[in-house]
Amino acid sequence: MFLTKDTRLTLHDGNAIPVMGLGTYASAEVPKSDGTEATKLAIDLGYRHIDCAYIYGNEVQIGEAIRSKIADGTVKREEIFYTGKLWCSFFSPNLVRQGLEASLKALQLDYLDLFIMHWPFSVKPSDAHSNQPLDFDDVDFCLTWEALEGCKDAGLVKSIGVSNFNRRQLERLLNKPGLKYKPVCNQVEYHVYLNQSKLHEYCKCHNIVLVAYSVLGTARDNTWVDPNSPVLLEDPVLRSVAAKYNRSPAEVAMRFILQKGAVVLAKSFNPTRLKQNLGVFEFELKPEDMEMLDGLNRNLRYAQFTVMKQHPEYPFHDEY
Repeated sequence: MFLTKDTRLTLHDGNAIPVMGLGTYASAEVPKSDGTEATKLAIDLGYRHIDCAYIYGNEVQIGEAIRSKIADGTVKREEIFYTGKLWCSFFSPNLVRQGLEASLKALQLDYLDLFIMHWPFSVKPSDAHSNQPLDFDDVDFCLTWEALEGCKDAGLVKSIGVSNFNRRQLERLLNKPGLKYKPVCNQVEYHVYLNQSKLHEYCKCHNIVLVAYSVLGTARDNTWVDPNSPVLLEDPVLRSVAAKYNRSPAEVAMRFILQKGAVVLAKSFNPTRLKQNLGVFEFELKPEDMEMLDGLNRNLRYAQFTVMKQHPEYPFHDEY
C-alpha cells in the first residue's frame, strides 16, 4: 500500500480527506499558544489535515495558526482540510447552526471542510467550557443531523459526519426517513488494542471512512483514562515489530492503522515527534506483521468517558 503525506481518501460526497491529520486536543495545563506553534510547524512540515473541536477551547489559536500560514503563502485555504465538531449542547435543531457559527467565528474561517457530531447524545444548553457536570438532554440525533444537512446546503461545511457512533446508531441514522446525506466518516478510538474490526467492516460496507483517534493509546490523563491501563507503546510485540523495521513503536502503531484503510489523527505538540510521525510514509508493514499486530487486540478502550455512561445513547455499552 503506497501512501505519502499527500495521500487523500475520497469521501462518498466527492471531497477528499488527507490520511494523516494533526490532533489538537490538549489538557487545560497546556498553554493555548503551544497549539498555535505546533499547528504552524505541522503545516510547514506538510500536514494538511487539522482536527479540532469547539469543546477543546482552542479554536481561536488553531485558526490563528492556519490563517498565518495562508497569509505567508505556505498554503492556500483549499489545501487545508479542517475538521470541527458540534458539541452536544448545540444538538437542538435550532442551535446547530449557532454551534457551527461559533466555531467559524473563533477560527475566522468562511467554511469547514468537515463538521461532525462529537457524540451521539445531547446535553442541555450551557457553557460547554465550564466545570459544571453534564446535564443530559434527549434530543434525537436524527433531528440534529437534518440541521447539519442544512448547514451543508448553505455552504458553511463541505462534508458532514459523526464521531463515537456505534453500529446500531449508524444504522438508525442511515435508515432515517428522508435522509439527504449519509455521514462521510465516523471518528472513533482505534489502535492495536482496539482494532474496531467489526465496526470498520460495517463502515466500509456503507462507504463511511473510519477516522482514528487515540492511535497511540492516549495521554495518561487520569481524569478520563484508567491509570492502571497498559501503556500501548510499551507492548513487547509492538516494540519487536518496530525494531525489525528500525522504527519507533509510535510509527508502527500509526502505520498499522493507515494500512487498515483508516485516517490517522496524530496528536503531538512536540516538534521532534511531529517530524518523526511523518516517518509512517517511509515504510510498509508486511502482511505477517500486520497479522501479528492484529493479534494484539484486547477490545481495550482507553477513552471510556464514564461520566457519560448514564445517557441512554452512550455508545460503548454495545459490542461495536
